[in-house]
Amino acid sequence: MGLYLVRHTHADETCPARDPQMAPMLLQHLSEPNAKAAGVGIHGEAVIDGEHTLYLILDAADKDTVNSYMQPFAMAGEVEVMEASPCEAVVARGAC
Repeated sequence: MGLYLVRHTHADETCPARDPQMAPMLLQHLSEPNAKAAGVGIHGEAVIDGEHTLYLILDAADKDTVNSYMQPFAMAGEVEVMEASPCEAVVARGAC
């Protein structure tokens, strides 16, 4: 399994939290059972208050799985998927 950091951003005008249909759909999409069914594990998620930016720490078999899982968020804005490593792995290999 690979580790991934995902950043989703959207404009104030397209904020899905204001959409009475999209907001519950995206929240359900982030549920543990739904993520697991998509082959994704969610380690953490947070929205930066007032910034319209969501960060997720995910694990999955590959980046394509994460990109596919994040497609509903791409409807509201940008999605960036970055390969990542736990701190222990970085120290063990001696480089970031």
